[in-house]
Amino acid sequence: MTLKKLWSPSNSFKKNSHLHNYKQWLKANYNLEFESYQDLWIWSVSEIETFWESIWKYFNVISYKTYNKALSNHKMPNCKWFEGSKINYAEHLFRHSKDDETAIVFGNESHEIQKISWLELKTKVASLAIYFKSIGVTKGERVVAFIPNVPEATIAFLAVNSIGAIWSSTSPDFGVESVVDRFAQIKPKVLIAVDGYQYNGKPYDKSKVVESIVKALPSLEKVLILPYLNKKALHEFPKNYLDIEYVFNNYKGELNFEPVDFSHPIWVLYSSGTTGLPKAIVHSHGGILLEHLKYMAFHNDVQQGERFFWFSTTGWMMWNFVQAAFLMGASIVLYDGSPTYPSFNKLWEFTDQVGIHHFGTSAPYLVACMKKGLNPKSEFDLSSLKSISSTGAPLPPDAFDYVYSNIKDDVWLCSMAGGTDVCTAFVGGLPEYTVHSGEIQCRALGVSLFAYDENGKPIEDELGEMVIDQPMPSMPIYFWNDKDNKRYNASYLEHYPGKWRHGDFIKINSKTNGLVIYGRSDATLNRHGIRIGTAEIYRAVNKIDAIEDSLIVNLELEEGKHYMPLFVKLKTGHTLTETVKIQINKQLKQEYTARHVPDEIIEVSDIPYTISGKKMEAPVKKILLKMPIEKSINIDSMRNPESIKYFIEFTKHL
Repeated sequence: MTLKKLWSPSNSFKKNSHLHNYKQWLKANYNLEFESYQDLWIWSVSEIETFWESIWKYFNVISYKTYNKALSNHKMPNCKWFEGSKINYAEHLFRHSKDDETAIVFGNESHEIQKISWLELKTKVASLAIYFKSIGVTKGERVVAFIPNVPEATIAFLAVNSIGAIWSSTSPDFGVESVVDRFAQIKPKVLIAVDGYQYNGKPYDKSKVVESIVKALPSLEKVLILPYLNKKALHEFPKNYLDIEYVFNNYKGELNFEPVDFSHPIWVLYSSGTTGLPKAIVHSHGGILLEHLKYMAFHNDVQQGERFFWFSTTGWMMWNFVQAAFLMGASIVLYDGSPTYPSFNKLWEFTDQVGIHHFGTSAPYLVACMKKGLNPKSEFDLSSLKSISSTGAPLPPDAFDYVYSNIKDDVWLCSMAGGTDVCTAFVGGLPEYTVHSGEIQCRALGVSLFAYDENGKPIEDELGEMVIDQPMPSMPIYFWNDKDNKRYNASYLEHYPGKWRHGDFIKINSKTNGLVIYGRSDATLNRHGIRIGTAEIYRAVNKIDAIEDSLIVNLELEEGKHYMPLFVKLKTGHTLTETVKIQINKQLKQEYTARHVPDEIIEVSDIPYTISGKKMEAPVKKILLKMPIEKSINIDSMRNPESIKYFIEFTKHL
């Protein structure tokens, strides 16, 4: 099949990229020259110590002690990176700051734009860091936040990081149980919380939720409040809670950075927690620094003075990733609120308004814009837009096409995939390659990623398990409270002993070296011995005009029988007629095979999603297999918990 070419970089685009400069630097400093990116990638994964040491040197990492060697051994998860070095991640975020220039641009549903200079950012971070020290927060202790995607979240993270304490955050749309399930594991000393927020034009008071969280976390010694929904909200809380604005106004001093070991914990992130307690994933200062320097420079090509945006919440790893744009001397752009309020075009209007260069979002958002028939290029200028990045789910080919036909025809579309597990992307954009419809451009440098067949052998041009067979610096240093790395090993390293199995199905194109993600392998449709990625089904079903969203599972039953229902959410004004069902089945047969056709098509009012925006295929499958509800799903981890009731009821008819 010939892939459709949608965009190719100009010669000037390639020559002005960080990647081009890095290759010139390798030639001058290592006497290395590569004919193609594929050759460079092969070198980066076959000589991983030399590659990561080159990243350290190219970006001139600030270290207060020299390291012994780049990598102690290749055994995951026990290998040690750059042992002996002393660094600080936040120090590197401020490295390219210029006092009078803009560091943060912030917007929300109030329609007012706030700009924060580097000087103001530095001053507020220093104030908060000094306050933390004054109340006895020391290196390695935990400070957590229940806060929206606002500048104060970034300020708090930078302050915590600067003193060597450990950060963790959740979004205020999380329920009490979900927050406590996360924070109670790590026993925080300080909580920073918001009184409430606005979403989709509606106010949400969270003051009672905050008090319930505090009561459930006995390790807390101090609580800071950001009065965000109501400026006088502090009066509704206990008297010993402190207004964060008071700290900014009353604690003054210089911003200093505490050097910590390369492997010192930087933050705790959490798995979706669809069943059981979420995994508390711990990353390191140094691992995250090297990975973010590499990815922001070579795979996103973020340049000094540009503006980097990702629509996210503080409960998704992409919020942590956004902060890394500071490493390139760029400004970060934050938005708090609904992406479709007061109109579906809100984020494209916002892009024009503040001059975003790099626009990041989820694949479902782009699909939703496509389904809505939006045509931003006809309504907005969008001349600042250099790249559009997409993650969170596979981006179907028609959504690739939609970006170029309806948003901007000369934009670099960077479909990427990674995870909370590494707080980066394994695969993503490349400023040297053509963008082909439906295909991610490349495997990222330093990521030794392959598709494995069922016998554990690397394959190309066929569906296989995504496996990483060499360590990366940003792999977790451990899970919190995980004795002997039992949960860690079970999560990634047991299926292919000593190799990282990520849980996605992929296909690597031997001709372009690009790849396609086909959805989670733990929700794979094993249809009569043929493995089908759920993303294939969604790509085809998305083309049916009546369908707004869908979810598919395959149940392996007794005596080798299968049952594969497709659940569909219809657009307003449509009903699930026989005509619509025939359209769906015909589309699946035409694009794929008869095996892709579901056994039954069922209308539902909503499709269940996690708070971080992932379809809950595996939990629905467990429910339909009549596993105990409490072992199948964590309701508190859901964005729309009412949606699961249908599936629970549906099991009575199976």
